[in-house]
Amino acid sequence: MNSTIQKNIIGLICLLLLSLTHEVQAGNPDRQGEAGAYELLMNPWARSAGLHTMSTSMIRGVEALRLNPAGLARINATEILFGHARYLEGTDIKMNAFGLAQKVGKNGTFGFSLMSLDIGEIPVTTTNQPEGTGATFSPNFFNLGISYAHTFENKISVGITLRAISEAIADLSAFGLGIDAGVQYVTGPADNFKFGISLRNIGSRMSFDGQGLSFPTENPDGTLSYDITVNQRSAEFELPSVLNIGMSYDFNMLNNHRITVLGNFTSNSFSRDQLGAGVEYSLKDMFMVRAAYKVEVGLSAERSAEASVYSGLSAGASIEVPVKKNGTNRFGIDYAYRATQPFSGTHNISVRITL
Repeated sequence: MNSTIQKNIIGLICLLLLSLTHEVQAGNPDRQGEAGAYELLMNPWARSAGLHTMSTSMIRGVEALRLNPAGLARINATEILFGHARYLEGTDIKMNAFGLAQKVGKNGTFGFSLMSLDIGEIPVTTTNQPEGTGATFSPNFFNLGISYAHTFENKISVGITLRAISEAIADLSAFGLGIDAGVQYVTGPADNFKFGISLRNIGSRMSFDGQGLSFPTENPDGTLSYDITVNQRSAEFELPSVLNIGMSYDFNMLNNHRITVLGNFTSNSFSRDQLGAGVEYSLKDMFMVRAAYKVEVGLSAERSAEASVYSGLSAGASIEVPVKKNGTNRFGIDYAYRATQPFSGTHNISVRITL
């Protein structure tokens, strides 16, 4: 594929993604809290979490399903990933995730991911028993994503994710569908310059329905005295749409050392935009450390209390080693920490198997 065709493809894809951003009313803090399904913005994977989920241009494999599905295509054969996170330490909320990526043919890759939230047991209270009835309930929050990505001559990769979102308790539930799409472009003498753009969480409105919205009351016309059951309708809410634009550059030294610097801009449809930068050091692609810093655009000092929970510092490390000497099969462990305000930060750990 010649360079003219490659440029036309990436131009068309970027134009398509940008044309969809009429759904993403960028950087609008006045709409804060109007969306739902915010678990779609939570990242269970440690490697990208260590860079504050800003690796739009360089993310690859299963983790790409959470940020830029175009990066799914940049694996050799098969990748299996398990993730666990302690969300906002002190809240007892946990994230659990599983993902699988499989190369199909020379340029295609399919991916699958599942993430759930463990919110724990919540006491049941009523008007007559505000201290609790002795019973508990546990909300079920999970989303399932199926992705496909394709690479054109190792320079341009495009990807799309279809995601099902479910939120439920025993007598109430909501279900929705969302789409993520992205593109990555790689160039430079050693493919060391990377550019990425992704649009996430574009989809159907969601609303809650079920027995939990029903209540008994007396016949309203007053002619006869008997009870009826009334069903309430809940308001619909939108998904938290996000546009990410990022780039990165690899400085390769002595064949064994790599330092990558990256920058990323995030346009949020229901909160302020965010801007950040990060750095990653790699030794033989076996030991990696990383750190990043992210700030909110337009946040004044007087309104600092309104800052996002993840404004500030993140850091992480990875160890990835071959299962056999000189083999392509690898086993890796990733860890990340993200400072939060309030609470005591979020801890992520992932286990990666590459075949």
